[in-house]
Amino acid sequence: MASKAQCAFCFDVLVAHFEDRSSLPLSSFEGSDSAAISELTSSSSSSVSSVDTGSFSKVTSANHKSHGSYPLFVTWNVVVRGQPRLRGCIGTFEPQPLERGLRTYARTASVAFDDARFNPILAKELPSLECGVSLLMDFEEASGPLDWEWGVHGIRISFTVSGRRYSATYLPDVPPEHFDSKEQTLESLVHKAGFSGTSWRTLSIKLVRYKGSKTSLSYAEYVAMKKRV
Repeated sequence: MASKAQCAFCFDVLVAHFEDRSSLPLSSFEGSDSAAISELTSSSSSSVSSVDTGSFSKVTSANHKSHGSYPLFVTWNVVVRGQPRLRGCIGTFEPQPLERGLRTYARTASVAFDDARFNPILAKELPSLECGVSLLMDFEEASGPLDWEWGVHGIRISFTVSGRRYSATYLPDVPPEHFDSKEQTLESLVHKAGFSGTSWRTLSIKLVRYKGSKTSLSYAEYVAMKKRV
């Protein structure tokens, strides 16, 4: 399952980039997350988050071991007045060895190599950043575009128009946070795929649904965990 230690590792990959050093291994953060975050919370109380379109694999929760291989996404948000704003998000549906995959996509999402929607993250933004890690599982072909459960499934659509193939995905938490219905979600996803033509209802959409385990971590929490490494 996704863990705060994985988010802390992603933060260290980003910080190491700015400090021109090698990041610490994932194992350095494992086991230190609960104590460090509890300590941070107590201290605070007393003082007053483009997609790689690789093929889908049948990955179930039974396959999820602590250092296995997973389809995964890394999300960077900048938090402004308590509200998260998307700063970068990228991942893959091809299972990746956990540490290598997190390292690759933490860096790729932050420097916007493959996503023209965002500018590279700057060092001065670090204190306002939040990192989210999503590990994906239970991929199933849906019977139609509406055959998925709101708030439970992530979805990936694909369709072909005039010989050109389009595809895009939303992670499980995206529809409830940004849309009011499945229909609105699909309309947005079609546009995210780069298609600006007719309504999604006129398209021959293939939809794959999946589930995910996600957690997130603030920069302050990362700093607290780093002190315990």
